[in-house]
Amino acid sequence: MQPDGPVSVAVNRPLPSEALENTRPGPAARGDIVRQFELTERVLSYNPRADIGRINAAYVLAMQAHGQQYRENGDPYITHPLAVADILASYRLDTDSIITGLLHDVLEDTPVTLAEIVERFGSEVAGLVDGVTKLTRLELQSDRTKQAENFRKLVLAISKDIRVLLVKLADRLHNIRTLHFVQNRDRRLRIARETMEIYAPLAERIGMYAVRSELETLAFAQLEPEAYETIQARLNFLRGQGADVIEEVAIELRRVCEAAGIEVLEVTGREKSPYSIWQKMQRRSITFEQLSDIMAFRIVVPTREACYAALGAVHAAYPVIAGRFKDYISTPKSNGYQSLHTGVTLRAPHNQKIEVQIRTKEMHEVAEKGVAAHWHYKEAGESVPAGNEAQRLRWVQDLLDILENSSAPDEFLENTKLELYQDQVFCFTPKGQLIPLPRSATPVDFAYAVHSQIGDTCVGAKVNGRLVPLRYQLQNGDQVEIITARGGTPSPQWERFVVTGKAKARIRRFIHQQQRQQTRDEGHAMLAKAFRREGLDGSERVLETTLKTFKCATLDDLYIAVGNGSIGPKDVVHAAYPELRPTERAPRPLVGLPARGDKKRGKDEPKLPITGLIAGMSVHYAGCCHPLPGDRIVGIVTTGKGVTIHIADCPTLESFAATPERFIDVDWDAEALARDHPAHTARLCVIAANEPQAVANLANAVAKHKGTVSQLKIAHRQQDFCEVLVDVEVRDLGHLSSVIAGLRGAPNIEQVERVRG
Repeated sequence: MQPDGPVSVAVNRPLPSEALENTRPGPAARGDIVRQFELTERVLSYNPRADIGRINAAYVLAMQAHGQQYRENGDPYITHPLAVADILASYRLDTDSIITGLLHDVLEDTPVTLAEIVERFGSEVAGLVDGVTKLTRLELQSDRTKQAENFRKLVLAISKDIRVLLVKLADRLHNIRTLHFVQNRDRRLRIARETMEIYAPLAERIGMYAVRSELETLAFAQLEPEAYETIQARLNFLRGQGADVIEEVAIELRRVCEAAGIEVLEVTGREKSPYSIWQKMQRRSITFEQLSDIMAFRIVVPTREACYAALGAVHAAYPVIAGRFKDYISTPKSNGYQSLHTGVTLRAPHNQKIEVQIRTKEMHEVAEKGVAAHWHYKEAGESVPAGNEAQRLRWVQDLLDILENSSAPDEFLENTKLELYQDQVFCFTPKGQLIPLPRSATPVDFAYAVHSQIGDTCVGAKVNGRLVPLRYQLQNGDQVEIITARGGTPSPQWERFVVTGKAKARIRRFIHQQQRQQTRDEGHAMLAKAFRREGLDGSERVLETTLKTFKCATLDDLYIAVGNGSIGPKDVVHAAYPELRPTERAPRPLVGLPARGDKKRGKDEPKLPITGLIAGMSVHYAGCCHPLPGDRIVGIVTTGKGVTIHIADCPTLESFAATPERFIDVDWDAEALARDHPAHTARLCVIAANEPQAVANLANAVAKHKGTVSQLKIAHRQQDFCEVLVDVEVRDLGHLSSVIAGLRGAPNIEQVERVRG
């Protein structure tokens, strides 16, 4: 399997004669290459008791293992694990993490075995290396499915030891820094997109905002190069215009705080990252010039109390921007982030809006390094408070819950992205427990965040003591009381408005189980009827003898296969009682009729190009509205018939208004439509002049626009006109529009309308 970043290329050329730490950057090597002695010096600077002998041994093993491999930019491959280990050392991680950084690719790309790592470095390092190792390439259907499966295994590894994620992020960070060396554009975009969608949110979830910002900026430069260059040019222009503005504002903020008697440790200013600027422009549909907080300033003070005192001093000195104040000290983010955020307008001559963040030194360290900020304490033998650790890693448990409830890798990846993205709101249970949720979360999301069982049995909710609909969007500080009922079950309609991945996964699991049970019951009833019609014993004992014939593991699998039409009931009867099977005779072809084999080919036709269905479930188009690709569609679940696909505005749907649980979200499968080009039937009502050539004109107009008349009926005839119902086979809605336009222009045709119900 190939690494995510600039890939190693095995070439037969001699290695440098000396160890890497003694080399000097050449044409292929850059000046930022880390050397072994620099790595060990950095580790000793924060941990004098570190076992440098083990680190050197890991370096030697990595050097030997990656000896004949080079990166796409020409550097020896060993530069990559050294850089990863150096990134980990910059976060003051423990010795085992540094060793893991050096060895993280040896299991995948070299002959080194896990047993060898266990023997030389112990089981803990071996477990970390095994968890970080890029996973064995799976023979799956698509790159997206493979990505989802790999991420699923990464989540499992994270749940055992969070250091797996720290090493993985360091690996991705170095790869994205050198991504521009990758020649294949599609591969660059895939890696950048994966970085943006998965690794940047993961970095944020563990509080590593500096890593997240760099990952986003570098991935953004690959995904949207024009937007990146434009924003970067604007920022460069602003720097040239006001080179001293940041320093002047920092001095003024320090003066304001010190005048109020507050000790200030540090005041720094920075620009927002290009990706953050672009994201806000997209979200608010505004231009670069309309942004009010391109500059942000950070005030670091000694104590928590001083944070609020500094906030008061800043608010007293400058006009406050309404709605911009956030207190993450009293209600920290789920990743442990704490800070006060506010927006103010500077005095003349600047007259500029800025964001101010106020925090202590400890808060700043956690904000920059997140979970990594706590690991060097463990190296010194101290422990992190268990409660805080559990709270910080609660989101990992949420991902595990999603993993348990998601039936397919793609579904897990989709639900996980929902869990990782979005800003948060903080709500409370009646007992005061704080529950962080994504923006736009509903009481159903809240219920599932508290406990899966509470979510499943939720029937109502009170917010701040007032009954609200379950689709109500929660706000910061809401107190939420969930009303449950014994025997309550999730409604399929909930999936339309919940926003957390955990809630979506649990609801989909219930729907899948419900539909599976329905199909099983239908299959069981069909088999019982088939055996009863023949007057035979259809007990489970008899049916078990047929399992091997149909390659079913259990009776439930057999019932489901019969229920969804994969196996015919008569086939099961004949498998149980072979003597009843009719004697096969040679087919006697009839002139003018298709052979029987032609008719059976219908079973091999491609399935309907619809997404959102449960695999194996019976599905057909509604005869009342004849949906076409391009129409907005919904599915209706009917006992004994499976799913019927209707147009979203079909009048027939009104009869199902009292049973919303029967509605399911479906859509057209664009890939299947593009691949197979299936024909679909649309029904038209045509008003034509009652002339002898009227029907001929109609048929010619349809054929001229490459449509096919499959059925025609004269519904009503008068002396001057006739009403004709025509079923036309077309590709999609656009093709039908072309046919209708042709009919309206044909002679003797007065009116053409599509029949909808």
